[in-house]
Amino acid sequence: QVQLQESGPGLVKPSQTLSLTCTVSGDSITNEAYFWTWVRQPPGKGLEWIGYMSWSAKTYYSSSLKSRTSFSRDTSKNQVTLQLTSVTPEDTAVYYCARVPRSTWGEVFDRWGQGTQVTVSS
Repeated sequence: QVQLQESGPGLVKPSQTLSLTCTVSGDSITNEAYFWTWVRQPPGKGLEWIGYMSWSAKTYYSSSLKSRTSFSRDTSKNQVTLQLTSVTPEDTAVYYCARVPRSTWGEVFDRWGQGTQVTVSS
């Protein structure tokens, strides 16, 4: 059974860097059949895609967040990490990681983490 679990601080101060980790069990982040993605949902708004990381660690970022976003991974721990720099209160959201079958060209997210609330506030 594939499970994804997000972890990280629930509160971040403005201008700091947000770092969240997605730990995957039941599959490998190097599985060539999948990408791994981060999305977020600000309060009262819809889902916003942040970016993808492929099985080979190639990354693709949303144009609106690209200048502040980076993904990394630790294959020994089967983890994908999101870093978002220079955060503002507008980055307050529930952050999710998800698995994306390569065959769906990014259209389907077939496994999700439960999400983690991040609040940006001083």
